[in-house]
This record gives sequence, C-alpha cells and structure tokens, in this order.
Amino acid sequence: MPEHFLATLPNFLAYLGAATVLLVGFVALYLYVTPYDEIKLIRANNTAAAISLSGAVLGFAMPIANVIAHSDTVLDLVFWGVVAGIVQILAWLLARVALPQLQEDIAAGRVAPATFVAALSLTVGLINAACMTY
Repeated sequence: MPEHFLATLPNFLAYLGAATVLLVGFVALYLYVTPYDEIKLIRANNTAAAISLSGAVLGFAMPIANVIAHSDTVLDLVFWGVVAGIVQILAWLLARVALPQLQEDIAAGRVAPATFVAALSLTVGLINAACMTY
C-alpha cells in the first residue's frame, strides 16, 4: 500500500504546485484590478476588505478544487484555473456596476456591500465549479 502512495506523490505535488501558482496569480490579479488596497485595509482591521477578498479567494478555490478532483492532467487544471479567474474578475466587475460606490464602501469598512460581493463571488464560484465537471 505505501508503494501506491509514493507512486501518486508526484501527481499530488504537481497539482498542489499548479493550484498554488494559480491561486497566487489570481490573488495578485484581483488585488491589481480592484481600485483599493485590500491588504493595507485588512492590516488596518477593515472587515469589509477582508470579507470581500475572502469571498473572491473562496469563489476562485471552489472551481480549482473541482477541476483537481475531476481532471486528467495538470494542463486541464491550468486552463480551467485561468477560466475560473476570468469569471471571478467578471463577477467583481458586475458587483462594481451594481454598487457604483463600492470603492468608497470597502475603503470605509461598510460590511453590507462587502458581504454582497463575497456572496456573489461564492455563488459564481459554485456555479463555475459545477460547470467544470466533465
């Protein structure tokens, strides 16, 4: 039985590495696209920024986890990970249209708009994950 675990360890490490790179890349892109500095706001104890960013990260992670569970290759993971990131950015842009004051709201620590953005990100991530089942 340990031989099986050792034989599958390279696949585990490949998927874990690819998922980590995708996650770091998504977070970097998300932080670049949003007009406020979430990390600075979170360090200043801004709950709204933490809620909003957490929703986006979890909304991105759900399709990534689903693809890992159902894909045949790391290339599948990379392709669908990029798609998942694009969809999450589009969800944030949709939230920005729905809530034109979102930039000011997050910076001011208003939790209600941040909760909406997080829920939207999670909902989109869940639907996205379901669509990536093949």
